[in-house]
Amino acid sequence: MRQVVPLSCCVLVTSAFVLVSACAMKSVPPLPNALKYPDFVYPKSIPASAAQAASVDRGWRFLQNDDLKRADREFTAALRVDPGFAPARTAEGYVDVARKNYTHAVESFDAALRTSPTYAPALVGKGLALLSLDRDADARAAFEAALKADSSLTSLAARIDLLKFREIQGIITSARQASAAGRLDEARAAYQRAIAATPDSAVLYRELGLVERRRGDPSAALDAFNHAVALDSGDAIALSQAAEILEARGDFAGAETAYRNAHLADPNSGYDKKADAAAANAREAKLPAQFRALPGEARITRGDLAALIGIKLDVVVRAAPHAAVVTTDTRTDWAAPWIGEVAAAGIMPPFGNHTFQPRAPLRRVDLAGAVHRALLVIARTHPALRARLNERPTIADVSPSHLNYADIAAAVESGVLPLLDGGRFDIERPVSGAEATAAIDRLQALAASR
Repeated sequence: MRQVVPLSCCVLVTSAFVLVSACAMKSVPPLPNALKYPDFVYPKSIPASAAQAASVDRGWRFLQNDDLKRADREFTAALRVDPGFAPARTAEGYVDVARKNYTHAVESFDAALRTSPTYAPALVGKGLALLSLDRDADARAAFEAALKADSSLTSLAARIDLLKFREIQGIITSARQASAAGRLDEARAAYQRAIAATPDSAVLYRELGLVERRRGDPSAALDAFNHAVALDSGDAIALSQAAEILEARGDFAGAETAYRNAHLADPNSGYDKKADAAAANAREAKLPAQFRALPGEARITRGDLAALIGIKLDVVVRAAPHAAVVTTDTRTDWAAPWIGEVAAAGIMPPFGNHTFQPRAPLRRVDLAGAVHRALLVIARTHPALRARLNERPTIADVSPSHLNYADIAAAVESGVLPLLDGGRFDIERPVSGAEATAAIDRLQALAASR
């Protein structure tokens, strides 16, 4: 038999419920002036019952007063009514973030986003949880989606920029580590990702170029260096690297320009000398094939030496006093233009019968004579060299009374022609193209040192 409850008892129970509810309402604290979790975004209500919205609001007040237990109770109550209620599920996720239970927080935010994919408070909360899990790239994506969903969340922009910077720095660090370890393909891919994120960085393009050179791809390297210079015209390293590639390709004019620009950007690194060398190579590239082949010749001739002197020592030749000379056997020789200049300067005078004998094999004694006469021209403005030319070194196979001793002594004492094994000079030994080129280069250096 069902028990009947007296009306007075019902009134008593109802009054007690109202009293308890009233006390509960009074116990909900106001939002503090300084929020406990200022980065949390209030889960504003989407269409829902007033009771659900009120539960979320009460829970939020508890949360911001760091009363996580009561906050959780309120959010759970709202979810009992509707487990898919995004504001309550989002708020539940924020409680997990406050408790540092970040993995469960992500699950709660994802649950909210399944029902409301563009719900900004859930996206922000997910970003915060992912950030604490060191998933910076995923966190940035969540923040970007939140800002897109709610443009009023302007404070997210700075956080997004910071995450982008940190992400890029991480990529750059990994690229440099891979490069240092010789993992060049990995380094290349990392630099390309970093450049995609920051396409205005000259440094990244320059470092990519260095990796491409090491990978053996000069075309890709040159493209990267050119990008670096386009972004920073004062990048001396990128300019010099580009110059080296151009020089290797035989584009000496382009290499000279790049070296000159590198010198303007960094005057103390010797790029001007490299530019001069590139300019000289550019001039030599226009010279006859016979001249370019000289360094590889096992034996060269008097005409070959005249061309070497006329081309490489043109400043010295022009500085020497000139006299009219006649040669009868040089007109058809490839070196004729330089034979005439060197002969007129007295550095390689013709023989008494007006022949030059351009195809005659060159001996070391012939080279010493030409070197001595060039040294005399240089010594006019080089006092230290002038004193050295008067020294009388001991030469095992050439006595001071020898007809050619003065020529040989000057060439040896100046350092242009070193003695051979046993302190010998070996007068009659044929001269190779490499030996003659090295001697003329030393003369060139002496002339430039004045």
